[in-house]
Amino acid sequence: MSSSPDRPTDQRLASVRERLEYGMDRREVLRTLVGAGYTLGLARWLGVDDVFDADNGEVPVVTAVVRSDPEDPWSLEPRTRNVPAPWYARVRKAFELNEMLARSTITGYLGSAVVPGSYDSGGARITVEVSVDPTELRETLERLADGILIDIESVNPDDFSEERPVGEPRYVRNPGQPAVPAGVVCESEHSIATLGAPLYDAESRTRYFSTAQHAFHAADETLGSPVSLPFENGERSELGRVAGSYEVADVATIEPTGFHQPSSVIAGKSTYEVRGQYTRFGLADLVARSEPLQKVGAMTGQTSGMIQGIDAVSCLTSRTCRRGQLRWGTETDMTDGDSGSVSFHRDEQADDGSVLIAGFNNARTWWPGQSYVWGISAYALTDRHGLHF
Repeated sequence: MSSSPDRPTDQRLASVRERLEYGMDRREVLRTLVGAGYTLGLARWLGVDDVFDADNGEVPVVTAVVRSDPEDPWSLEPRTRNVPAPWYARVRKAFELNEMLARSTITGYLGSAVVPGSYDSGGARITVEVSVDPTELRETLERLADGILIDIESVNPDDFSEERPVGEPRYVRNPGQPAVPAGVVCESEHSIATLGAPLYDAESRTRYFSTAQHAFHAADETLGSPVSLPFENGERSELGRVAGSYEVADVATIEPTGFHQPSSVIAGKSTYEVRGQYTRFGLADLVARSEPLQKVGAMTGQTSGMIQGIDAVSCLTSRTCRRGQLRWGTETDMTDGDSGSVSFHRDEQADDGSVLIAGFNNARTWWPGQSYVWGISAYALTDRHGLHF
């Protein structure tokens, strides 16, 4: 089930600023906002005027949407950061070129991702994976790149690497505690997975548990499926039933049906309070500053790694290409049972240990030559399905 395309305001904050071209005149900006359903008053609240007022070679972008009230998941507000205008222009150009690749019919295209450079470098590159000899394709893409570095690699997804990390499942210890944290094991009728951070539908004001959709049967058979919560003492109880099944995004939402309720806490080496999520340019900013992500999986526990690609496209696992993916870490950061976990980064403007969500972790590389974990980015899930963390 999917929400209406006419989503409420707080679900679209993360994408509007990214659609404002640096150097647009006021009429063009207003036309963009009107097309997104915004009023002039809201445009002022978003701080659109600072696009025109930016000086010193900088431009403001929305990097995250964060709760103004930590206890209210509907109180999302945009957080902005000034970034160098040359860097912004190059990264935006890379996003556009990557989108063009995703929509193309290039023979052998398996996927691609944008890798922003540091702020000092002012650049960006695109990594492209193909199943054919990349020589001719390289010449074609470099003509289109307009200064964006293109790294093309030939990969064979049929070459399997079976080395996977192992671990013991992380269970909820106290069956009498109603609030269930993210990062622990949950069970479908067919497999185990990791319970992700809660997802919220602003249109219906509904709060859900979350995990990976592939822990269930095909999407049209998943709705209504029970999800159970096993405990350390061997007991288990029903957590809820699947209310939303998003096969391409590889996300399932679970409506609570009993005693247990979603908690905005990720239970890792410490407890981490979820306070919002990153936008596409927020992830790019983390790359530019060499900031790592973390995750807590039900099997491998807490690990950390660097972002390897954002706004990524993967055509490896199904006939439908998965867009808006996040690549980070290495393949050892994930094993069977970790699917559904979320990647996160500390909220740098808070001192209470709160974090912002980057995206889901639902797959890992299994072929030689590349090593990362990937899953849908938080901003892409919000943009396409109206769900936010």
